[in-house]
Amino acid sequence: MSPLGRPWPLSLMFLLGMGMASEEINCPSRCSCQYLEVNCTGQQLQEFPVDIPLDTRQLILAANNVSYLPAVELSFLADLVYLDCRKNLLGDDLDFTFIGVAKLVYLDLSFNNLTQVTFSTFSHLLSLVVLKISDNPNLLAIEKDAFSNNTWLRHLDVSRTGLTFLDTSTVRDLPNLRLLGLSDNLWHCNCSFLDFITWMTESNVHFPDADNITCYTPAGLRALRIPAAEAQLHFSCLTQLYRQDYVFLCLVGFCIFLAGTMAAWLAGVCAVIYEAHVSKGEEEEKEEEEEDS
Repeated sequence: MSPLGRPWPLSLMFLLGMGMASEEINCPSRCSCQYLEVNCTGQQLQEFPVDIPLDTRQLILAANNVSYLPAVELSFLADLVYLDCRKNLLGDDLDFTFIGVAKLVYLDLSFNNLTQVTFSTFSHLLSLVVLKISDNPNLLAIEKDAFSNNTWLRHLDVSRTGLTFLDTSTVRDLPNLRLLGLSDNLWHCNCSFLDFITWMTESNVHFPDADNITCYTPAGLRALRIPAAEAQLHFSCLTQLYRQDYVFLCLVGFCIFLAGTMAAWLAGVCAVIYEAHVSKGEEEEKEEEEEDS
């Protein structure tokens, strides 16, 4: 009841309740906390913060020096849906890290030191919609089936990494993918990459900053935008043969010639043996007839 003896308005009671709840939140040191949110941006943290409320839905660790995410501590945050770890020092030991946060929808790992993405890195994030792993210059490989369990993935950003190749099935088999960042990578536009380039031009996926999705190697295609590279690769890969192809064809031709020669020689030998056998048989028959007469 209010001091005037009247009941409190419901909206005011809700705000008071929120205020009391916020006062009771156990907030990690050097972080700020609101209802279901913990923000530790730019606090020069060296390690994952402790005493994070277990009902936290949004955790922001951006712009720190965290090099390791403990899977056990993360698993306590079972209701976490938003995790921002951009601009940290996270390396290549993320396999099975997110096994306990299956409700995660948004994950930002950009501006870190990732070196590879395997099937075990994100396979437990079945609800993931947004994944940002851009600006990891040491990221050199993404396994073919790395995102096979992330069927809800809608926004994927791998821009500005060390990637030179991406298997087509890695992204083609994501039914809900709508936005894919690929710019400023070191794409190696050879015949093996032609299938991926063709998928890019035919898919309904949007590629932001498309002008910067260019070939880095070979030298003849450097800085060439992907659509233009596709035309040249179609010509060079489907209509022309390389030196090793000519060598291979010559070897095949020689083998066929040698096999034919050997077959003809064997046939000739067999024919001579047969003729000799027949002649010998005829002579023996003549000798027998002469003896009988």
